[in-house]
Amino acid sequence: MEFTLFRLIATTVVVAGLFAFTHFKAGSIRGTVTPAEGGVRAWAESATDTVRAPIVNGSYEIADVKPGAYKIVIEAKPPYRNIAKDGIIVSDGQTADVGEIKLDK
Repeated sequence: MEFTLFRLIATTVVVAGLFAFTHFKAGSIRGTVTPAEGGVRAWAESATDTVRAPIVNGSYEIADVKPGAYKIVIEAKPPYRNIAKDGIIVSDGQTADVGEIKLDK
């Protein structure tokens, strides 16, 4: 009886341990900036993570983004102003397309 109880407890601990290390696939965030020469960097910010990528020819793709909700901040060159967009949702292993972000002077 004691041995059966021990096996049951040991099995429960092992199964719980396996679920504790669930692996999420990183996603990405992409979009464009107009005018193309106005953007420098794109930042993705969440409650626990901040990642960035350069803007090249008006386009960016931020890779290795954990699933969750993000705010995108476009860092701009003068005379343009930085701009932010909230509510970007990245799903497990998917690419979130922000679309076009227009910079203001």
